[in-house]
Amino acid sequence: MAGPLVLTLSCPDRPGITARVSSLLFERGGNVLEAQQFNDCESDRFFMRVEFDPGAVPREEIRAAIAPLAGEFEMQWKLALRDRPRRVLIMVSKFDHCLADLLYRWRIGELPMEPVAIVSNHPRTAIHHTDIGDVPFHHLPVARETKPEQEAQVRAIAEECDAELVVLARYMQILSDEQAAFFSGRCINIHHSFLPGFKGAKPYHQAHARGVKMIGATAHYVTHDLDEGPIIHQDVEPITHADTPGELVRKGRDIERRVLAEAVRLHLEERVLLNGSRTVVFGG
Repeated sequence: MAGPLVLTLSCPDRPGITARVSSLLFERGGNVLEAQQFNDCESDRFFMRVEFDPGAVPREEIRAAIAPLAGEFEMQWKLALRDRPRRVLIMVSKFDHCLADLLYRWRIGELPMEPVAIVSNHPRTAIHHTDIGDVPFHHLPVARETKPEQEAQVRAIAEECDAELVVLARYMQILSDEQAAFFSGRCINIHHSFLPGFKGAKPYHQAHARGVKMIGATAHYVTHDLDEGPIIHQDVEPITHADTPGELVRKGRDIERRVLAEAVRLHLEERVLLNGSRTVVFGG
């Protein structure tokens, strides 16, 4: 018997979509476990996520039944196994708090993923605080003149590992347009929400110097526009005049790790649908 399935779709908005999808699943013995939808009046598009138990009906039979409906409604759609761990490649530099948090959540079963590789532009000793266990580690140093070759190596590792998602867990290198395009829709980055207000080195020190009263972090999909890809998740935390730059860094690390982890979870559970430069995020 097949496990629960997740159907996600987007299409031009028109009457009857929900009814047709629900009827199709019902007629094949499907039991809906969770259903969410969104009608975007600005883009005139419809978004839907349905989690259901197919019973004894094979996934391919359901896929074949959905295809004609998808063609009729011009749907972009995906049918996935809910409980299958997605294969994830994690990239990191010297700051390993996000990496450590992702691996911890994976080990306790909180994130439905399988880490297939860790890639870093620094040697393994740079993240010696984090126990990566048996996850393969690849040290791929990068310089301006070697960037194309290094990125080609990353793509080769991703393809060899059949990585479904790439997570930039404080990977402090800007991806080229070619690399961003190659991983389009399946690469998540984390950054402090001061961008673009506090660019460059030591953003928390810049924020302290300007007397900010709120700090935060943003997780988003990577695009060729630096730190401007579709946003998946954000969070903030108030601060006061008494907080030192070091305390801002400490609080910033905490926000970054939890925002990235939540964005990864949402993606792994098929809860994020792209809507142009924005996202539709079905919580759960």
